[in-house]
Amino acid sequence: MDEFSGSVREDETERPRREIHLPSGNRDEEEGASWSTTEGQSQTTDERETERQSVAGGACCPVGHLSFPFSQPPGGPGPAQLSPSLAAMSLQSSTPEALRVVNLLQERNLLPPTPIPAPTPCLPQDLQKINCHPEVFRSTLTSIPQTQSLLNKAKMPLGLLLHPFKDLSQLPVVTSSTIVRCRSCRTYINPFVSFLDQRRWKCNLCYRVNDVPEEFMYNPVSRSYGEPHKRPEVQNATIEFIAPSEYMLRPPQPAVYLFVLDVSHNAVETGYLNVFCESLLENINALRGDSRTKVGFITFDSTIHFYNLQEGLSQPQMLIVSDIEDIFLPTPDSLLVNLNECKELVQDLLKSLPSLFEKTMETQSALGSALQAAFKLLSPTGGRMSVFQTQLPNLGVGALQSREDPNQRASAKDIQHLSPATDFYKKLALDCSGQQVAVDLFLLSAQYCDLASLGCISRYSAGSVYYYPSYHHQHNPAQVERFQKDLKRYLTRKIGFEAVMRIRCTKGLSIHTFHGNFFVRSTDLLSLPNVNPDAGFAVQMSIEENLDDMQVVSFQAALLYTSSKGERRIRVHTLCLPVVNSLSDVFSGADVQAITGLLACMAVDRSVTASLSDARDAMTNAAIDSLTSYRQSVLTIQQPGLLAPACLRLFPLFILALLKQKAFRTGTSTRLDERVFAMCQLKYQPLAYAMLMIHPALYRVDDLTDEGALNINERTIPQPRVLQLSVEKLGREGAFLMDAGTVMYLWIGRNCHPNFLTQVLGVPSYAAVPDNLYMLPELDTAESQRTRAFVGWLRDQKPFFPSLHVIRDESQLKANFMQNMIEDRTASALSYYEFLLHLQQQISK
Repeated sequence: MDEFSGSVREDETERPRREIHLPSGNRDEEEGASWSTTEGQSQTTDERETERQSVAGGACCPVGHLSFPFSQPPGGPGPAQLSPSLAAMSLQSSTPEALRVVNLLQERNLLPPTPIPAPTPCLPQDLQKINCHPEVFRSTLTSIPQTQSLLNKAKMPLGLLLHPFKDLSQLPVVTSSTIVRCRSCRTYINPFVSFLDQRRWKCNLCYRVNDVPEEFMYNPVSRSYGEPHKRPEVQNATIEFIAPSEYMLRPPQPAVYLFVLDVSHNAVETGYLNVFCESLLENINALRGDSRTKVGFITFDSTIHFYNLQEGLSQPQMLIVSDIEDIFLPTPDSLLVNLNECKELVQDLLKSLPSLFEKTMETQSALGSALQAAFKLLSPTGGRMSVFQTQLPNLGVGALQSREDPNQRASAKDIQHLSPATDFYKKLALDCSGQQVAVDLFLLSAQYCDLASLGCISRYSAGSVYYYPSYHHQHNPAQVERFQKDLKRYLTRKIGFEAVMRIRCTKGLSIHTFHGNFFVRSTDLLSLPNVNPDAGFAVQMSIEENLDDMQVVSFQAALLYTSSKGERRIRVHTLCLPVVNSLSDVFSGADVQAITGLLACMAVDRSVTASLSDARDAMTNAAIDSLTSYRQSVLTIQQPGLLAPACLRLFPLFILALLKQKAFRTGTSTRLDERVFAMCQLKYQPLAYAMLMIHPALYRVDDLTDEGALNINERTIPQPRVLQLSVEKLGREGAFLMDAGTVMYLWIGRNCHPNFLTQVLGVPSYAAVPDNLYMLPELDTAESQRTRAFVGWLRDQKPFFPSLHVIRDESQLKANFMQNMIEDRTASALSYYEFLLHLQQQISK
């Protein structure tokens, strides 16, 4: 099956070979951001849900005990071969700390003071040293059960979480006419294959023995011959290949950017157009691309407006198409133009656009027709469509009606209208995907826009959704700042075009459900017309054949894409994990954050295919079932209390956090679009960002010191401890910062020390703290520098820009801050202690 879409083919035949070289510095020239090692920092941004395969994701469980179908029916045992280099490995050295028994009802202060690291798989040191970084590739279970029945007994989901195109500070890049792959299963050679001798290597996924090509005998790094096991491909679990030209079916596509802008009265009122035009003018030279890069613009209200930007015109020419039922391109050849050749016209257009529509009285929005026009324009080349929308589309194809009943926001046990009202946007997204077009949606609105329907345009075309509720250039300066910062990142970050991704795993394992934004082209091939460095993916897995004779299994994700410079590249990540045959070893390898992230994806699917209450029950039962299994099958001495292994001690807390998260909460007034957006984010955000949205981090910041501080680029970054999310941790005399991923709150206690107020906020007293303060003033005091350094450091770890709100007891936003106090009781939700009692009652039934 072809992995390369469109412009590349994957050929079974060997090719003439030439020398491989690593670019100087062993680093990709396109890479920028650093590869950080702290847990709370993994990569990626905003948004969206994913195509799910029809095979297994949505089947409901028998009525009664609602849980997630973690796996498919197991197949029979299958043959397996043991790789000789691993035969001596023993896994009985499981870390006792992971299995230390914790009575959750007694040990209340479980939250570690620093971010939680990913567990380290129990592998021999030489293998673990070169294993894939957990921020790029991690498994819910770092010890893989030998059989499906053992996995079923553990009652935990088996799956992988990926961040495949993450910005990396170091990325080995190999140029070669021979990319060495298994002749049987097409796995790329990697650090976990075994060399039988200098001339033969055994695949770690299907165990076929392959010949080592002659060219592979030469090592370009050491410039020596005869040591294939020392080549970069076999020394690095993450590596990028530049695909040789003979793989190409057609030239790689150029970078093409089309901007589709709502210019209705509503849009002009928000003032977003000025910010967009200023931002693009400012960053136009930083758009990723080469001499072939093309750009175009479409604006729309009740009609569609095109812009002729052909070289030679003295000014941009606006062409209006009012027949929105039968959309056509007025001058097909001059609407997408070469950016370098027509830059002045593009700049002229951006300078004049905001004033063109400032007096408009057009209230209608023909979004569907504008998208059809944009699709026609991009179809010949493929590319990226960036759509800016400020209201419910109400004219022509794809028109929608309001489905939100504000009176039902809080009271309803089950939330209606989580699925699309029409299949127009999904169908168009699939057409886009087929033509290598991805659609990114920026929704800037104070009113209901039916994101459940509109979001499909991005979800199935591998785009992203950005949402700015109540956006207004005057009334909401924090959202304006966030939009500006997000837009800058969006316009300048790296991008891959016409991409596909395939995930392979060792024989016996199988993948059955995918989560993220893409279209599943064949059973295991994801179509990604664009891939961006801020997108995360997840997959669920099952064990189809017993892994009896295997010490380890491997997973390999291969992402094939065209860079913005027109190079066809293949980024490969390989993860190796041990196989275990005892339930206690399975438990000791549980990764509680990865499990929570995967369950969140599964719960979003369940909310849409079944109901929100089903999803909530299934999440609660995930905690009950795994702790019951641990109690009955792992604990040797029965004792009273709610018992968990240390590695799962935070599982009930994270499940409760999910139940109180905007996506799944009930009994609290939650706008439908905000709920749907929260669901999109859980399915699309890389794990580190999703975890902050599920369980925010709380810090006390009025007493920051340099003790234990980090030193980064000659800046001292204080490291306050993470606090439990409970009101009892807030002191009236303190100031507390909450990092909830996309937003931060700085809560000022009523009796906050005057020193903090004057030195950090620049105000004389608590009463003088302004109502809508969203920036920390730059004061020349040690306290101000420490606080700003810490907030800046938290922001720098994210690819999106979290806005900051300074709040007092009287602030409107205090309710949002308090809703994140997950351990406390609310009118409609249990406290953490009550939730533990509920779990204990269910487990001891």
